[in-house]
Amino acid sequence: MTDDTVSPIETEIRRLISVAGPMPVGKFMSLCLSHPQHGYYVTQDPFGAAGDFTTAPEISQIFGELIGLWSLSVWRMMGAPENVRLVELGPGRGTLMKDALRALRVAPDFRTAISLHLVEVSPVLEKIQRDTLESQDVPVMWHPSFAEVPDGPMIVIANEFIDALPVYQAVKQPDGWHERVVGLDSAGHFAFGVSPDRIPHFDRILPSQLRDAAPGSIYEWRPDAIAYDIARRVRHQGAALIIDYGHSQSGVGDTLQAIGRHQFANPLQAPGRVDVTAHVDFQAFGRAAESMNASVQGPITQGEFLRRVGIDVRAQALKSSASVQQAADIESAVVRLTQTGPTGMGELFKVMAIADPKLGKLPAFDE
Repeated sequence: MTDDTVSPIETEIRRLISVAGPMPVGKFMSLCLSHPQHGYYVTQDPFGAAGDFTTAPEISQIFGELIGLWSLSVWRMMGAPENVRLVELGPGRGTLMKDALRALRVAPDFRTAISLHLVEVSPVLEKIQRDTLESQDVPVMWHPSFAEVPDGPMIVIANEFIDALPVYQAVKQPDGWHERVVGLDSAGHFAFGVSPDRIPHFDRILPSQLRDAAPGSIYEWRPDAIAYDIARRVRHQGAALIIDYGHSQSGVGDTLQAIGRHQFANPLQAPGRVDVTAHVDFQAFGRAAESMNASVQGPITQGEFLRRVGIDVRAQALKSSASVQQAADIESAVVRLTQTGPTGMGELFKVMAIADPKLGKLPAFDE
């Protein structure tokens, strides 16, 4: 899966540990993924069969098309503003947005109103996105952070974006919660450990139902900044759609994982060369967004969302003019996107909307 040479980011992490001691899991994850020179997302294209994992837009064009039509419906609920920012956080190869814009040919008024804003930290992926979207007749702008997207009426799409943001972990000890850290073991390998110091005032972070967790339990959290930012930007005229794998209710458990070449890997091995992620706590994310006076709708499962926005109808239309093999591929993709069960994308992935409260219930969340 990876070669045996030491990556530049591994050298840097070892140096930091030697200077300051073991680092929080969240800092380790941030360095692995987003180091400005050597981070995983900065240096490579991880998507597709030749990469490390495959996302929903790469499985079927229908996914992006339905997201585009959902955005159209929301824009009309917003009063069809003449200038709307269509924002995607972490756009991958640009596949979702290309498919969305193709579906939006049915709405030339919306296409005329759109300015497309892509938030991307990777020069490698930005180049691919430019190639993917070069023939589109809408203005496209790139930003290294969401904060740089100009204010105004806005529709935000975040598909498999939140899971890649740094997650922090705490371990319940007899005297309270201690932060989980990454250090070096006696053999010089990266290893998990526990800070000797108790986290002060941890009850302010911990959901009340978890305060009696058993010793050894692991609790994960992400800083609320991204939820605050999204809610603040859409709460007066806009909406956001968050699609990711995770859990609807806050709980305990270690979900930190790594993927390399479509196989699970050790998150402490080959830093900078494998994707490191953790499940999204949708309850915590929604609670943070609500604190900014935004409307939070869902989460519902991805399978339910796609059914409600018309995946079966769209698939049937595509199959009507497809070859036998193409029709089988379309059906296989629909099954993969909507499959239930604990490991099925249709159930593991959840969908949440954050919106201007004046809009009321958004499409797919109104049933």
